[in-house]
Amino acid sequence: MKIQQNKPRVVVIGGGTGLSVLLRGLKHEPIDITAIVTVADDGGSSGRLRSELHMPPPGDIRNVLVSLADTEPLLESLLQHRFVNGNGLAGHSIGNLLIAALTEISGDFVGAIEQLSHVLAVRGRVLPAANHSIVLHAEMEDGTIVSGESIIPKSGKRIKRVFIDRENVHGLQEAIDALKQADAILIGPGSLYTSILPNLLVPGIVEAIRESKAVKAYISNVMTQPGETDRYQAEDHIQAIHDHVGNSLFQHVIVNNGTVTDEVRAMYAAKGSEPVAYSEQNLMAKGYHIIADNLLIYDGFLRHDAVKLSQIIMELIGAKA
Repeated sequence: MKIQQNKPRVVVIGGGTGLSVLLRGLKHEPIDITAIVTVADDGGSSGRLRSELHMPPPGDIRNVLVSLADTEPLLESLLQHRFVNGNGLAGHSIGNLLIAALTEISGDFVGAIEQLSHVLAVRGRVLPAANHSIVLHAEMEDGTIVSGESIIPKSGKRIKRVFIDRENVHGLQEAIDALKQADAILIGPGSLYTSILPNLLVPGIVEAIRESKAVKAYISNVMTQPGETDRYQAEDHIQAIHDHVGNSLFQHVIVNNGTVTDEVRAMYAAKGSEPVAYSEQNLMAKGYHIIADNLLIYDGFLRHDAVKLSQIIMELIGAKA
């Protein structure tokens, strides 16, 4: 009789749309997924709930839950629906309000996420990086300090570094355990300074990544982010991670070598964004194994091809096994 092997344990760290796109592809693979999500968001509906209810911001968590959920399109639309009218309701999404309600009922944010995960038949586990909300600060190149995740990219200044108030902030134990036990750890894609680094700055997270025996990869963004990574190449993203938390966090770098059409490039250039280029020579000189492929898909927005990216990741996991 053939003995069934345990599913490979894959931990993904990030936030925002990039993480959600990746997870939509990975959830169809025969793996055990844990998504570790930032709790630094302080804008929009999340920021209001964070401030008024003294709870961690639910927005990035909601997006990840929806991307991993095995639900009907109507339910997904319902969870993502944002009220346009209503005194106090305008701007809030139903998914955020559900997480807030479950947190109030159970008295526990992590428990609320777990309960909603069961309702949505989520394929995997979703965990906040920290035990509660964190405040993100940025020191700009001119020496000024800007506070607030939602404000930093709008400052009009180049970011030198980001940091958090570490007092009473600890990495969630479940997240740390998942990293230590992982077979693969994926960092990115996502906003470098406001999604990825806030996770890595939480005490205990980087230490757990280093301790893990997993195969570790950084997934480069396909486009730069205005106000955050203007004119950055892939190696600039990686250098920023090194500068904040040190070297040797991952062995592999996954980059896009597909070409953006002139029409799409012009559309993004008008918003201050451009394709993230990379230097194979520079990355190899730093000791990284480069995995380059045409990872672009355009559906009104440029995104990673989730199916192709998932195939690359499964090959990495297979190579480790």
